[in-house]
Amino acid sequence: MADAVHLDIPACDMDAVHRLEAELGVSHPVAQVLVRRGLGVPADARAWLAADAAHDPFLIAGMRDACELVLAHVARGSRIVVHGDYDVDGVCSTAILVSALRRLGADVKPVLPSRTEDGYGLARATVDRLAERGTDLLITADCAITAVDEVAAARAAGIDVVVTDHHQPRADGVLPDAPIVHPGLGGYPCPELCAGAVAHKVVAALLTLAGEDPAGADRDLDLVALATVADCVPLVDENRRLVRAGLRALAATDRPGLRALMRVTKVDPASVDARAIGFRLAPRLNAAGRMYRADAALELLLTEDGERATTVAEELDRINGERRHAEQRILFEAEAQVRELGDRRAYVLWGEGWHKGVIGIVASRIAERHHRPVVLVAVDGETGTGSGRSIPAFDLLGGLEASREHLLRHGGHRAAAGCEVAATALPAFRAAFEAHAASVLTDEDLVPRERVDAVVAGDELGLALAEELQLLEPLGMGNPVVRLLLPGARLADARPLGEGGKHTRCTVVSGGYRAAAVGFGMGSVPCDEPVDVVAELELHTWRGTVEPRLLLRRATPCQPGAVTPLGEPREVWEAVVAELSGELPVAVPVAGGEVDAPLRGARDRRGGGIAGVLGALVHSGDPVLAVVADAQLRERHLRPLLGGFSLCSHDALAAAPGLADGMTHVVVIDPPATPRHRATLEALTVRQMVHLAWGPAELTFAVRIHEREYDLRAPLTALYRDLRALDGAGGEELEAALRGDPQAPRSPQVTGRALRVLTELGLVSLDLETRTLMVPPAQRTELERSAAFRAYTQQLEDGRAFLSSATAVAA
Repeated sequence: MADAVHLDIPACDMDAVHRLEAELGVSHPVAQVLVRRGLGVPADARAWLAADAAHDPFLIAGMRDACELVLAHVARGSRIVVHGDYDVDGVCSTAILVSALRRLGADVKPVLPSRTEDGYGLARATVDRLAERGTDLLITADCAITAVDEVAAARAAGIDVVVTDHHQPRADGVLPDAPIVHPGLGGYPCPELCAGAVAHKVVAALLTLAGEDPAGADRDLDLVALATVADCVPLVDENRRLVRAGLRALAATDRPGLRALMRVTKVDPASVDARAIGFRLAPRLNAAGRMYRADAALELLLTEDGERATTVAEELDRINGERRHAEQRILFEAEAQVRELGDRRAYVLWGEGWHKGVIGIVASRIAERHHRPVVLVAVDGETGTGSGRSIPAFDLLGGLEASREHLLRHGGHRAAAGCEVAATALPAFRAAFEAHAASVLTDEDLVPRERVDAVVAGDELGLALAEELQLLEPLGMGNPVVRLLLPGARLADARPLGEGGKHTRCTVVSGGYRAAAVGFGMGSVPCDEPVDVVAELELHTWRGTVEPRLLLRRATPCQPGAVTPLGEPREVWEAVVAELSGELPVAVPVAGGEVDAPLRGARDRRGGGIAGVLGALVHSGDPVLAVVADAQLRERHLRPLLGGFSLCSHDALAAAPGLADGMTHVVVIDPPATPRHRATLEALTVRQMVHLAWGPAELTFAVRIHEREYDLRAPLTALYRDLRALDGAGGEELEAALRGDPQAPRSPQVTGRALRVLTELGLVSLDLETRTLMVPPAQRTELERSAAFRAYTQQLEDGRAFLSSATAVAA
């Protein structure tokens, strides 16, 4: 299986980026993130950042009927049961409804199914048990939208039912015959609510109809945040507000169970975020339902006893350790099967003794590691329970549908699905599933894609950006962690981190700037070679200090596109003819600080590193022209690092400004060396976006190139010596002499200028039509007798003065 990764960098409207920078005051990287996530309109971006969307709960179809039925049962003192689910969302939504109903004075008890005994959702056996216990009202939480027969049985047994759920209804469209509260039915503005958020909305509606303040529902926002993050629903619209407010509530929660759980998991309440929920808190709440029953997790959320909360939290931590152990064992055995099977388009793996509550996690890990759809089957006797995870290009439910003749039952959706299969049918199921995958997946589908949200320069990787990225939180499904690309960077100072050298600490060097980085799971990183770095930028707290730190995702050799030179004479004879027939440069007075003054209408990105500035524009999808001091040298320098743009020198652009026609962006990599160069760029700002990108190194390079181009004394001596040896020669022999040593060729433009001076002084005679050269007998002469030499010397001094007027740019 290939280790290749495709960087997925969507095109980015730079006009929209600049509008967001101007109107919202956000940085260039954050503006890129917003535009790439479909928030290029300032009003939309402003609303997204505010995360304050809130909708009337009665906009959910069926809400009023459901709540009136519930309140009627509360008033009668009926026996009420809230039936939830065994995952975090199901447990939280159950706790939210039970707590609220108890505050309203209801006689209510919770019921959670067993993953191994009852399976998912509302079972017929559970309905029968509830009827025997004299249940008057059944409220489902996070289940039952597909339980048409079970709800019908409950109602036939005299039990009123209210369904609250957020899952997909049955494919045939049939719904349970009961009041239904479901955000995806009836046009609610945020159909992506999880079950915990639905329960929160139900509580707000109940309080409203009961004549109480609906804001009382906010006391459960800590549980809503837990449920929303853990259930991986898209963090959009109202979900953003609920999680952002819920995280604040979680930081200050007075629930003994949540305080105990944070102590056990070493989560600082003051800094709890979505990552802490996803990786520390939720796995322990889930572990109970995966390994045994979810009752312990529900007890933790409902208990008012601090000592009991600590006991249960420690028990959940222990169970989570069991879960991790079981997961590692199954992962080891499953990976052994993958190695035995070899590279395939999909995998069906099975084993006896595999825990049904854990195989979904293992399937997810294998799918991510190998970028293949995977189904893991836990075999128990004559049947097996399967859980599958997919990759973006493959419809997992469709794969199960294509193999259905070998399955007892199956269900799910495109990314995750489950099945039941007879043990004897497993080989046939594997063959059918693999055959379907082979028929629909291409080689490109099997290459993982690494999403990039913004292309950045080294100077942007500071504390300010790390703090500003927090404006985008909460992060999760639908609003993933921001990933930054630093093109053409280098890694240095690599050293092992942690036991066994499984991780690496290093420094990312970009544009002369250095940033601390860590690669978790990266035992080694490529140092001292140009790489494209994809990383996340975080605020890292260590021993009381807070600093920015990069979390490396990828560090791969640069694979640039093409660089297209424009307007440059590629052959020496072309340059000779141009210099001999062209006008001489005219001296122009230089104003102090002129080159350093930003061009009117230009974007000043000087000093940040040309790779980041140029890379961001190339990946916008717009045509880009880079302007440099020497096109040939810069092309050799940039080609291994970056591509996808055109390139020309300042001289070429000044001679033919039309080279910029059709270009959206003009990036000035090296500073202009003459007022004429600057005037050319200033004229372009009327119709193009001009970006100033040079730093101290580029300023030094521009001075060196200018001196090489116009300090002609040494080139004149060398050229005259070589030409005297060719007296009367022409054709290819003459052109070879003009080019000079192949290992250190002369600049074509310098050769042309030197030849012009020599012909003016009568030291050589050149016939352009026949390309032949005559060298009269040597004679002493002063170079200043040549008007061309005087003009070039004046150009040399003018350029030095022009470039020296630039103040140093911050390194």
